Amino acid sequence: MKQRCNWPARLAAAALVCISLAGVALAAGQQGTQADPLVTKSYVEQVVIPNILTQVDAKLAQREQSLRSQLTAEVERYLGAGGDRLPGGSGGEGTSAGAYRVVTLQAGQTVTGAAACEFLLRSGTAVCVASSAPGLVDMTAGTTLASGGALVENHLYLATIEGRGVRASTAATLMVRGSYTVS
Repeated sequence: MKQRCNWPARLAAAALVCISLAGVALAAGQQGTQADPLVTKSYVEQVVIPNILTQVDAKLAQREQSLRSQLTAEVERYLGAGGDRLPGGSGGEGTSAGAYRVVTLQAGQTVTGAAACEFLLRSGTAVCVASSAPGLVDMTAGTTLASGGALVENHLYLATIEGRGVRASTAATLMVRGSYTVS
């Protein structure tokens, strides 16, 4: 049998393969032009990212300076409007409303607080001093302490009424927050 040669089909297939290869070569040749270059990972890591970080740092420094100047102006405005009466500000005994103060009492001494004054017995022994019930609120245990009741170390007590306080039975160290007097 004689094989029949199908030259037009083979020629068409060969032309199709050549056109496809030319298209791939053309597409590959157009990547990374002068106007749109390809970049490598090392270029991004060594050049692009450091440039971006430098720009971000500059913007952050500028914004930080702006916020600092705004804060300074606001503090000066507040201090000019009577900000020296801030809780926890400077002053003598009994003026610190925002921070705990360490108060050391000798046996028999009493610390008396204003309403919302807090007491925390750190060492020694002490009792509640109050003219009526409730004396102090034990915020740790969620109970009340009557006048003459012993304070428990490391429990937080709250004077809900002016004139409530703590008398040291022995030398005692307390932490007090709020307005208070020692007598």
